[in-house]
Amino acid sequence: MKQIFYYDGAWLDESPKLTGPMDHAFWMSSMVFDGARAFHGLAPDLRPHCERLIRSARSMLLAPPIGLDEVDGLCREAIRKLPKDGEYYVRPMFFAREGFVSPIPESTEFALAVYESPLPGGDGFAACLSSRRRPARDMAPTDAKAGCLYPNSQRALKEAADRGFDNAVIRDPSGNIAELATANLWIVRDGVAMTPVWNGTFLNGITRQRIIRLLGEAGFEVLETTLTHEDLMAADEIFSTGNYGKVTPMVRYEDRELQPGPVARRAREAYFDWAATERVI
Repeated sequence: MKQIFYYDGAWLDESPKLTGPMDHAFWMSSMVFDGARAFHGLAPDLRPHCERLIRSARSMLLAPPIGLDEVDGLCREAIRKLPKDGEYYVRPMFFAREGFVSPIPESTEFALAVYESPLPGGDGFAACLSSRRRPARDMAPTDAKAGCLYPNSQRALKEAADRGFDNAVIRDPSGNIAELATANLWIVRDGVAMTPVWNGTFLNGITRQRIIRLLGEAGFEVLETTLTHEDLMAADEIFSTGNYGKVTPMVRYEDRELQPGPVARRAREAYFDWAATERVI
């Protein structure tokens, strides 16, 4: 596998062993990360991902030991060290070493992993409605991309896999649709693209924000609104947006068969056309 790591001022070819049982991040989950993409010499929206990492760290009571420019620069340097024709996942992280229940902010450290991870194709996926829900903003650090938020997504994915699906649709505490277990969710009805309005229970995804702008520029009506399970059952199209797969159509929701539609197709085309302008400098 093509990969590179950065920790404590050094570039490494193998994953460094960073934590032990006395480290705060190991037993109290004081860790945040972000996930960006690099492919064919492009790094779309890399800086917004780095900005969110800094915000996430502060939300989790950490004190980032390096700033935005250095995080962004290290990510770009890592990408340049790998073959240009590859497709990579870019994962910068902050984690705390010390503390009891609360982390000691000054013990925060930085690590970076960039590794080969092929972009999935646009053929589509199947999803079902999960029994799991996203927490309210006063129940968990929902404003951070923090590892501690992901176990419920893992359980939702296991539930979906046991039923023969690839992903799971998760509701918010009020019972409305929030997102998928691993990405933001969209539907199309009568040519209008709709995505759940951001309410603080899920991340306002960077790729989600990009697609809102790109579809608007392409002349589509885009609504951020409240969606329900019934809306998904009546949708003409359903698709996801997220860093890992960018724009991917849903081809089955529960017992409904769907076809990749024109709005999802245009969103995917618009994204990769725009991404071609985002060179790794």
